[in-house]
Amino acid sequence: MTRVRLIWLAVFTLFCTQAAAAQTAKGDPVADAVAQLAQASQDVQAADRMLDARLDEDGQRDLKARLAAARKAASDSADTLQAQITMVDARIAQLGPPTPGVAEAPDIAAQRKLLAQQRSTIDSAIKRERLLVIESKQIDDELDATIAARRGRRLAQQMPSILTPGFWGPLLQAIPGDVARTGQLARLGFATAVAGARGAHGWLALVGALVAILVLGPVRLRLRAVGRQYAIDNVPGHRVRRSGYALWRLVIGTATPALAALAFAWGLRAAGMVNARWEPIISALVPATVVAAFITALAGALLLRHQASWRLLPIDDTLADSLRPWSWWLAALALVDPVLLAVNDAARASRAAHTAADTAEAVLTLAVAIGALVTIVRRRRAARLALQAEGGEAASGFAHPTIALVALIVSAATIGAAIAILGGYIGLALWLMRSVIFWPAIVIGALYILLTVADDVATSLFAASSRPGILIGRSIGIRPSAIDQFGVLLSGVVRLMLVVLGLGAILTPFGAGFGSFFSQLGTLSDGLTIGQVTISPNAVLRALAVFVVGLALARGFLGWLNNRYLPTTELDDSARNSVGLVARYIGILIAVLWGLAALGIGLERIALLLSALSVGIGFGLQAITQNFVSGLILLAERPVKIGDLIRIGADEGDVKRISVRSTEIVLGDHSTLIVPNSKLITETVLNKTLSNALGRIQILFTVPLNTDPGPVRAIVLQAFADAEAVLDTPAPVVFLDGIVDGRIGFNCMAHVAGPREAYPTRSAVLMQVLQRFVAEGIDIGTPATRFELVGDKRTDGIA
Repeated sequence: MTRVRLIWLAVFTLFCTQAAAAQTAKGDPVADAVAQLAQASQDVQAADRMLDARLDEDGQRDLKARLAAARKAASDSADTLQAQITMVDARIAQLGPPTPGVAEAPDIAAQRKLLAQQRSTIDSAIKRERLLVIESKQIDDELDATIAARRGRRLAQQMPSILTPGFWGPLLQAIPGDVARTGQLARLGFATAVAGARGAHGWLALVGALVAILVLGPVRLRLRAVGRQYAIDNVPGHRVRRSGYALWRLVIGTATPALAALAFAWGLRAAGMVNARWEPIISALVPATVVAAFITALAGALLLRHQASWRLLPIDDTLADSLRPWSWWLAALALVDPVLLAVNDAARASRAAHTAADTAEAVLTLAVAIGALVTIVRRRRAARLALQAEGGEAASGFAHPTIALVALIVSAATIGAAIAILGGYIGLALWLMRSVIFWPAIVIGALYILLTVADDVATSLFAASSRPGILIGRSIGIRPSAIDQFGVLLSGVVRLMLVVLGLGAILTPFGAGFGSFFSQLGTLSDGLTIGQVTISPNAVLRALAVFVVGLALARGFLGWLNNRYLPTTELDDSARNSVGLVARYIGILIAVLWGLAALGIGLERIALLLSALSVGIGFGLQAITQNFVSGLILLAERPVKIGDLIRIGADEGDVKRISVRSTEIVLGDHSTLIVPNSKLITETVLNKTLSNALGRIQILFTVPLNTDPGPVRAIVLQAFADAEAVLDTPAPVVFLDGIVDGRIGFNCMAHVAGPREAYPTRSAVLMQVLQRFVAEGIDIGTPATRFELVGDKRTDGIA
């Protein structure tokens, strides 16, 4: 045993020597991971110390980014350490457990001790990483609470109302001083600009201005025209052409003003024409230009005035022309607001000037919102009146539930902002205008273009008739329908990702995403704790919100599945119904589980609850459970499908609908028979269209024994041939069934396309046969019946 261990020790020592040499060349991963973990720990401690300082919003965002980077570094180091501890455990396993009562060799004992020390060190580092992650999350939560509290204080801060002298008095008193300080700032900036222009590099400012003018003017217009011409000449499909051109206009309309602003600012800085006090103003000009350009480019790409055939939105030219100016006003506000704030800061304007600037921005933003709403309402009203004048039925202005909900939210936010402005809550008014109205509108507009582009490109690129689709089908041998299905699936996946990103972007003003949004709803109370589950109003609201979102996502997925994906498959209506039903119940189940998880009830507790209720379900809901399971069997095995002609008992009809509890059958008198699914599984069911869709007609009759059977057979076959519904294959047949009671029996059979055509075709054929028999004098009457009266032998001879 000792010799075997010595051999293993020699091999292990050689392996460790090579590993050590490799680590010496590449560095010690354990030491690097521990050093990275130590640095992350220092960053978290520094963030904890900075948390006590009074940071502005930018500083708090930077601190959150540092915490996230520290957690990422700690997680990476933990992964490395976990891999190393796995290797150490493997080495310890190779040594095997020590033999009781046997002294180990000194080398093996030393190796075992070294490995134990390494494992202890790595395990301690991993535990430290877990504590570090917990500590950083606690600091992050505290920082989120601080940010939320600051935002709440800013929203709740009340300024003097514009309707009171408290607003106008300080403003009028501060105007002379503010004008003087602003004039001093302007003179200082002008002097610096003149000196820079006369300097050695003054020509750079002119170059920057010329580049900005060229990019903003001819280059932008040329790129837009080139994109449209390329879409006309090279982009296949009308849908991709429209959506691609809209995206191109959005990109060009945003990029060219941004490049122009960058070129202009670069020229001023390179020429030395920017004073230190003017630097924040120039710095604020570039991002403000990007935001303003994005707003006006987005509106232009969506509205496309005088280009109705290229427009994505289903609106007319009049509404597009009416809405376009409001986008320019909104873009102007987005450009002026940060620049004006930077000017006030650089000029060291009074508090009254800052208040007046915020109030003016709130009033102008409210005016833009009201103007856009009034424009939309007027145009919709005019469209309804025009439709009524033409004799059409006018739809409600906000008939769709989603449109009605959006209109209600926008109207409530507008009214709330107006009241807040009159009450002096300017921060609240600006937040309502920006976060509830304009920011969601901008995100939804951009998301609409991206969703349309994703769907058009995916379904057009991966289509059976497209060039890539034909190439894929020929090279790989995939069915055309499979290529269409892949395009629809790819479109659905990309659109789902875009929707999730869009929802996160919409919720950004509320706290940067789902988790922060729900965490900022506030804790109304501690709630009720049952076992390990705490049920509070906040948790209930969160669970309800999550459940509603889950149902909405499930409904959207089912709509996409039934309307987009399944029509591209080769499944029949019954199979599509089965897939749709199963997907529906799975979606509802996932939404319920998601809501319960948001409530704090995990899957293990749900399983425990179901096991406790299993007895009651087994007895009280036995019939429902039986029908439910039978419905699943019907949907899976499909012995009965939608559209089948079946007979159950004495009833016969067409299967109209199959659910998980019952099946609806339309009878011949147009009534509906609702049959529990368990009957279709446990009882005998005649399915006339399961394996063979053909229908058979059968005619039985007899003729006298002295009748020639040849003409009779010819008449029947001719009647079958004259009937259009009778199929040539299988061919009609006429059999002599036998001779009974002095008559010849005939059994005649033919086939039709379906069992539903058998009865009327049989009636028509029988009608023609009877007419020909009458004309030919062939008797097909019933045989004569003779009755004999037999007397009772016991009464014979009795008088």
